Amino acid sequence: MAISLYPSKINLPHPNADFITVLAFLQQRFPSVGDDIWLQRIIAGKVHWQNGEIIHEDTAYRPQQWVYYYREVEKEPLIPHQEHIIYQDEHILIADKPHFLPVMPNGAYVNENLQNRLRKKTGIDDLVAIHRLDRETAGLVVFAHNKKTRPLYHALFREQRIKKTYQCISRVDGNKPTIGQHWQVKNTLVAGSPSFLSCIANNGEAFNAHSNIQCIDQQGDNALFELQPITGKTHQLRVHMLSLGWPIMNDRFYPELQPKQADDFAAPLQLLAAELRFI
Repeated sequence: MAISLYPSKINLPHPNADFITVLAFLQQRFPSVGDDIWLQRIIAGKVHWQNGEIIHEDTAYRPQQWVYYYREVEKEPLIPHQEHIIYQDEHILIADKPHFLPVMPNGAYVNENLQNRLRKKTGIDDLVAIHRLDRETAGLVVFAHNKKTRPLYHALFREQRIKKTYQCISRVDGNKPTIGQHWQVKNTLVAGSPSFLSCIANNGEAFNAHSNIQCIDQQGDNALFELQPITGKTHQLRVHMLSLGWPIMNDRFYPELQPKQADDFAAPLQLLAAELRFI
């Protein structure tokens, strides 16, 4: 059994209509965990309020209060690749995330994630990721550890004042040179099936996804592309490369979702968050 070293938290929504106890809320909010598991966690004292007060099975629901709990999984996958700290000052830390490692706790990953690894490595428990990368994508991630200035960095990303540059490798037709060509891709991305995928909607609506793409090198059937997302929709770059006819190499989601299986560490998705520019 793997138990998270750091608590997750959730704010109890208001109004509380159907909930008498905190336990009832957690059981409905996270049905995949299982009612019995939530009861066991609460009996074991693993769920508490922000002030550390233990929540019991009959503890009354308190709207707009924070509940803390510790994620658990039977067996957590281990990622053999290591992260590297690129930059650190009194406000932020920038790390190079390896392929396959999630940024935050997610699914089967409770401790094997970039945020928890960096907290353990640096001893800074207040380290918080300001943005995300897909688990399959490698590259630069910004963390903030100064509570006073953290909102300013959140604002940079929210207001799109950070210029992001990615690189990817795709297979192309070696008989048709693509090096030096540019594309502006604009379309509407919506949830696909299953819902964690994205797809292009042909509904006539104004676009919500915009990327600038150019080919910067080509060797035979392999081409290196530089991608600058203007917006930040789920899997935007992966879908936009597919729309040009060049899905990113080793993409297990696009153009066709592959059966679930263990990670192939020798064949990572060839997508890298290569550069961040901001003032």
